[in-house]
Amino acid sequence: MRAVILKAFGGIENLEYVEDFPKPEIREDEVLIRVKAVALNHLDIWVRMGALAVKPELPHILGSDVSGVVEKVGSLVRNVKEGDEVILSPGLSCGVCYECLSGRDNLCRYYDILGLKTRGGYAEYIKVPSRNVMAKPKNLSFEEAASYPLTFLTVWNALVRKGNIKPYSRVLIWAGSSGVGVAGIQIAKLMGAFVIATAGSEEKAKRCKELGADIVINHYQEDVVKRVRDIFKEGVDLVMDHVGEKTFGRSIECLKKGGKLVFFGTTTGSNAQIDIRYVFVREIELLGTYMGTSADLFKITELFERGLLKPIVDRVFDLKSAREAHSYLEASTHFGKVVLRI
Repeated sequence: MRAVILKAFGGIENLEYVEDFPKPEIREDEVLIRVKAVALNHLDIWVRMGALAVKPELPHILGSDVSGVVEKVGSLVRNVKEGDEVILSPGLSCGVCYECLSGRDNLCRYYDILGLKTRGGYAEYIKVPSRNVMAKPKNLSFEEAASYPLTFLTVWNALVRKGNIKPYSRVLIWAGSSGVGVAGIQIAKLMGAFVIATAGSEEKAKRCKELGADIVINHYQEDVVKRVRDIFKEGVDLVMDHVGEKTFGRSIECLKKGGKLVFFGTTTGSNAQIDIRYVFVREIELLGTYMGTSADLFKITELFERGLLKPIVDRVFDLKSAREAHSYLEASTHFGKVVLRI
């Protein structure tokens, strides 16, 4: 089958397009998917660079967010059939431990993500457990459907589950033009919150406002903490930080007493320094989040099908152009998601 394989850790030169990679063989409880589209995430870059503690066996296939058509089902599969148009839940778990059975599969000790250790969607075909297969929203193209699972699931867990967002919440979302940023703006507005987003250009700021952000701060031109405090003297209720080292301390400074910082990314580094006294004196909650539950993806998919959430696809590349797509994502000029069409 056609695929883009990671042959060594490092730069984009280690991504190689091939046409003879072995097609996956499914077991009785698995489904073979003919991939139509796969979205890029920063996770793809971190895995490619070998920057994570967990490293896959090489050669590896990246890609967590997949849409496609069911090609073949195992003898025990009942939830989908050949020809169904589907998306894949990117989180993989054992399905039988306490955490899985209590609906917190993202805390499973065996938890994995498509494209992390398990081979992902930069290929013509991918195999997954049947429980990871869900119906594609009928109103979305394959490229649009591939653009939302990982990012919207992560943000839902951060804002709704952990952040306990309310209609009266005042929320700051860093990097509103990123994949998780556009998800954060939409989910926060869907919940009735007042949203402040940051962006790095006037064009990105304009598009963040079109998505629903009430105020957008150009983080290259303004002091974000000062501006937030000018808008709300006491600070905001909730900050969503996926940037990491460069913003973590400032995120805490933007919070009101009793505020919450939900965080899940380290794009700029993972070694943040904070004054612990500031955190406990002001009773600030630091809430780390990791992905989200497969059950929540059902609800998110329903919201897309009802038109209450919308996919934001910036640019679509062909599979052969995976190197170019990685370079484009790393340049941070995109607004929304970068997608490969298979």
